[in-house]
Amino acid sequence: MNTPDPKRWTALFLLCAAQFLVILDASIIGVALPAIQKALGITAENLQWIFNAYVVTFGGLLLLGGRLADLFGQRRVFAAGWIVLTLASLLAGLAPDELTLDLARALQGVGAALISPAAMSLMMGLFHDPRELGRAFGFWGASAAAGGSAGVFLGGVITQWLDWRWTFLIYVPLGLGVLALTPTLLRKGTRASGTVDWLGALTVTGAITLAVLGLVRAETLGWTSAATLGTLGGAATLLIVFLALQATLRAPLMPLQIFRAPNLSVGNLVNALLAGSWIPLWFFLNLYLQQVLGYNALQGGLALLPMTLLIMILMVNMTGRVIAAFGIKKNLVIGLTLLVVSLALLGRAPADGNFLVDVLPATLIAAFGMAFAYIPATMASVSGARPEDSGLASGIVNTTYQVGSAVGLAAIVAVANANGNNVDASAAQLNTAYHAAFLSAAAIAAGGVLLTLLGVRVPDFKASATD
Repeated sequence: MNTPDPKRWTALFLLCAAQFLVILDASIIGVALPAIQKALGITAENLQWIFNAYVVTFGGLLLLGGRLADLFGQRRVFAAGWIVLTLASLLAGLAPDELTLDLARALQGVGAALISPAAMSLMMGLFHDPRELGRAFGFWGASAAAGGSAGVFLGGVITQWLDWRWTFLIYVPLGLGVLALTPTLLRKGTRASGTVDWLGALTVTGAITLAVLGLVRAETLGWTSAATLGTLGGAATLLIVFLALQATLRAPLMPLQIFRAPNLSVGNLVNALLAGSWIPLWFFLNLYLQQVLGYNALQGGLALLPMTLLIMILMVNMTGRVIAAFGIKKNLVIGLTLLVVSLALLGRAPADGNFLVDVLPATLIAAFGMAFAYIPATMASVSGARPEDSGLASGIVNTTYQVGSAVGLAAIVAVANANGNNVDASAAQLNTAYHAAFLSAAAIAAGGVLLTLLGVRVPDFKASATD
């Protein structure tokens, strides 16, 4: 049962590539949005849904995807997710109008919600040696972090050299390639007994969807408007109903006893705060480069390459060693503190800034911060779960990251708008708004430091995460 899989490292490469592509899909269309808007005649207010349709379904269905992976087998659900994502990408690339594109983006999110937790569960099942598992997590974290950062660069290249439709169509040959390799490289995985809690899935997905919907619309409707308060109130009500169902059903979607696993709750909270500071960092950094410093899309993407490459190098070659040497808690504190420093530096970058002086040092510090923090936060969130709950734990950690991303970005966009971020603003005014955004993200990362110091229990992490 514990015989190492001879194909485990090749299988890991496939799983990491899948995770890279799933995370990439959320960010690759950012630079292409103006071209999409012009081609399909989309209003400025509705343009955001090309991004949000993916994030809402991805974040909203991750718990269900994790549970389905546990019940029906990780490889089967992984392959099903890629079928959905590939077909949805073809539909998005050929979309003749706004409604079709939004629907296709939502279906892409459904596919990603099946892929991501199944892939993480398969990855964890490949390795029994704690040292190998630590290194595997390094590759996994590098692929996820790189996907988020590389999307801006690749989106610029594809849009400028090919066409915006290829930001979607590129997933068709890639998806077919993943599907062709899946039966050969991946084991079937484990299967738990039980049934699917569809009512729980409906209520939690509705809660997350309404929460994200309320937050992303609050900028235009107002935070105290009846629509915003009603939507967020509906999200809270559905969440309460979901928790009540999980406490009473015989076979719930998310058995609440899973949170008895050492540090799982605090690990997921830290994970959400990490996402809530990291996603705004690269989002507003790209805006600073293009709208303040005057870079074009390709130049802005190239400016993010040093940070992306350094994250990948550090996660693969350093993360496992520093976790073994210092433990998860110290790494989380160090990583989140470095993110605070990086964001504080970006919060002082001048409107006539220089890349080598005002951008590069801060982004390299951010790369060290993400390399120190991302893997420990992920391992803290899943390592204490039972093997039969690995898919569920993976769904929870991915959900908290996506929800943390959406909540953090929505809140910080509101802060930036309150400080002069609008289409008529000058570069200097935009820079002031971006300063407020970076400093707000720094405050979120600082909250992660405080939560780690107060909530992380060191022995449990070391026992479950490193040898």
